[in-house]
Amino acid sequence: MRILSAELKISAYHAKDFPGGGLPEVAFLGRSNVGKSTLINGLLGRKNLARTSGTPGKTRALFFYLINQKFYFVDLPGYGYARVSKDLRQSWVPLIEKYLDQRGSLRGCIHLVDCRHPPAEDDLLMSRWLRFNRLSAVTVATKADKLSRGALIKSLAQLRERLELSEADPLIAYSARTGAGREALWGAVAGLLV
Repeated sequence: MRILSAELKISAYHAKDFPGGGLPEVAFLGRSNVGKSTLINGLLGRKNLARTSGTPGKTRALFFYLINQKFYFVDLPGYGYARVSKDLRQSWVPLIEKYLDQRGSLRGCIHLVDCRHPPAEDDLLMSRWLRFNRLSAVTVATKADKLSRGALIKSLAQLRERLELSEADPLIAYSARTGAGREALWGAVAGLLV
């Protein structure tokens, strides 16, 4: 996809901050430090549009990036960061659930997992939650350049099994450093936006 424009339009700390207009949206979600901002920047060909936080687990807003004036990428707060208090984590849950449950313009989700590690319980819960709520989802195994080809193939098979993905469920290996998987991921995003 050719990116003509990309801008941070809204940082939403409350549901009332979500943009109107009904443009289609694709949400990006995953654990803290999985590389959501890096992936978004890589897809859009921008270096610092989506900012990474120096403190994992600190981001509490949903960031709406308007792409080509036609659709939004929505960066959700990372989950699963151990050093964030349970109370603080729980304060994010209603906002995220309200967005995922009730957002009529949401077309699908990109669920990021780190291919170097077995999925955590939070990853499995998110995968199950997306399926239970019948949200279209594409699972992306980030940091694919950190593994050898053989180790990556083994990791993808383990991710598919542990996240209970069927053979029909999309699973894309992605590397922000090399760009591997970028074209396949854009194809999956385009499929969600149809």
